[in-house]
Amino acid sequence: MMSKQITIEEFYEDLNQEIISESRSRELVRSEAFFENICEELIETGELSPDYEFAFYQSKGVEICGYSYYEDRKILSLMVSSYFQDDEFEKTKIDQSQITTKFKRLKKFLDIILTGTIDSIEDNDVYDMAFNIRERIEQGLVDKFRFYLITNGVNTGTKKTIDNLEVSIENQKIDIEHRVIDLSYIYENHVGGNAGKKIEIQSQMPYLEIDSSNEEYSSYLSVMTGKQIVEMYEEYGQQLLEQNVRTFLMFRAKVNKGLRETIKSSPERFFAYNNGITGTASDIEIHDGKITSLKGFQIVNGGQTTSSIYACYKKDKLDVSGINVQLKLSVIKNKEHHSDFVSRVARYANTQNAIKDADFFSNSPFHQQFKDWSKIVKAPIIGGDQFRTKWYYERVRGEFQNDQAYLTKAQKNSFQREYPYKIDKTFISKPEVSWLQRPDVVSKGVSYSFDLFATNVTEEIKKSDLAITEDYYKHVIARVIMFRSLEKLISSSDWYDGGFRAQTVTYSMAYLSYIIQKSNKHFDFNKIWELQALPKDVVQIFETITRDVYLNITNPASGSANIAQWAKSQKCWESVKNDLDVNIDENASFIISKTIIATQKKQQKADNKFVGSVQKWKFVLEKSNSGIWSPLLAHYAEDLDYSPKKLDILTKFASGLLPSPSEKQAEIIYDIYEQAIDIGWIQPK
Repeated sequence: MMSKQITIEEFYEDLNQEIISESRSRELVRSEAFFENICEELIETGELSPDYEFAFYQSKGVEICGYSYYEDRKILSLMVSSYFQDDEFEKTKIDQSQITTKFKRLKKFLDIILTGTIDSIEDNDVYDMAFNIRERIEQGLVDKFRFYLITNGVNTGTKKTIDNLEVSIENQKIDIEHRVIDLSYIYENHVGGNAGKKIEIQSQMPYLEIDSSNEEYSSYLSVMTGKQIVEMYEEYGQQLLEQNVRTFLMFRAKVNKGLRETIKSSPERFFAYNNGITGTASDIEIHDGKITSLKGFQIVNGGQTTSSIYACYKKDKLDVSGINVQLKLSVIKNKEHHSDFVSRVARYANTQNAIKDADFFSNSPFHQQFKDWSKIVKAPIIGGDQFRTKWYYERVRGEFQNDQAYLTKAQKNSFQREYPYKIDKTFISKPEVSWLQRPDVVSKGVSYSFDLFATNVTEEIKKSDLAITEDYYKHVIARVIMFRSLEKLISSSDWYDGGFRAQTVTYSMAYLSYIIQKSNKHFDFNKIWELQALPKDVVQIFETITRDVYLNITNPASGSANIAQWAKSQKCWESVKNDLDVNIDENASFIISKTIIATQKKQQKADNKFVGSVQKWKFVLEKSNSGIWSPLLAHYAEDLDYSPKKLDILTKFASGLLPSPSEKQAEIIYDIYEQAIDIGWIQPK
């Protein structure tokens, strides 16, 4: 049964509370916490590029909050924000006049860059950002500007579209597009559950419908032209590409070189040589024997084909008008399982370029196991508080708000008291990759740190059962506490004069990891977990490390472009390791020996195996009368590859001949069930 949908008023209230909590925990102004939160959501959905920087600047008639750059489409986006702190939803309205004013202030900032007067900007963060923008413009790497207004207000403006502007750069006219990301847009993203919901492709495509009695989706074969693909990618870019799939390989893989050569020399053979595109849509329209509209379109296989065609057109100036590309289209009937279906099609359709497990990390069992621990493990009682709290792990964006959507006021207060802090998979990648001693990667942006985190965790899961234990869960939370504590520590330090806090945080954390590893010791993260804060001697050593790191990274090596770019390089990390000289007291409370670590891991391995078996046994017993086992058995009845012995256990359990399976038998039944779910079986309700 589908749950009731949260209203936009309720969504506004919950979003406000989330921003307040975020700003307190990270020592950020609310407007900054809101802006960063929404930008990272827009990066996740493909609206903005992972190549971005935040820097907040206001002066007379001038304003900017950050920028984003899409290299393949040469689109440079400048962003400004308008944040309402009102508790009452009715007061959060932004009209056409306010929107126009915001975009004018953003245009003034662009004018400062174009006129070469950025030296008048005194703020270091903003100067660096302006320098990077100017450099891309001067190198001819910008074909289009986009201005974004990001607000938690509701757009009451009467204009559905805002007219483009033009700027002249070296006799070339470049368009400026305008986009308003308001509360309605954010809300629709939240309730929609998939990035492709807003994508609508107009077309005139011939098609062949594939006969099927499937109630989940309908299937079509069609053809897209090279021109259609270019126009589609020009408008939507990576929003078209299902987020769990690695997309553009920059012609490094052989298949991409082949694509370019075929487009260049034999475009008429492209249809025969290329496997085409696999796509999904939420709805289609058909008239006069042609598909005229695709709604909620997502490319789940063929991302490299799409982006390579676009790159050949954009970079190599090749004619793609003679290209035809096969489209295998699934139109999803079951809207409730839309996102899950899209993700599964993406996983099983992608075999062409050795897609790694880490590329599908969003669907990894890691998240479910980490989520399970977050529900079970309570944080220690701190001070005189008698209420036990937990950390909320948001496995899917919007889950935290959904869980509160239909609670009473008293229930919601109780929920928020139980879960005072929320973390998600993208945020935890920052402290995790920092501790892996890759601050250069974290400095590039959360998408880069998430990719490295996914690769590392995937490899750990493969080689060891220790990846997702209770201790691992606690230690991840401890590193989150360390990361957030550093943000506060740096902001309140008398030596800190503003700018580059994010880079100082990740480099400081990485440096402590480095010097502890160099001393052949380990950090005792249980200390942080027990305190839910940094121990005093950890604070003391960080007071030294953060100051020294800040002074080091804000003095780039000769020839480096600027501080922000310098921090993204491994040379910067090498400089910090070589130049800093901070020593650790061997008797420090946070130091732990390798022998103790080995003993803890051995115990955790046994504990984790026991907990996993008990949870599976409990699940099977609780579902014994649910009516799912006979349909599951029927699903496997003709599966000759499945173990007959294991299937026999399921047969006896489903028929009632095995009313009380042993722990081992229950584990077999559970694993059969999980495998069925993983390959797309939908259990009866």
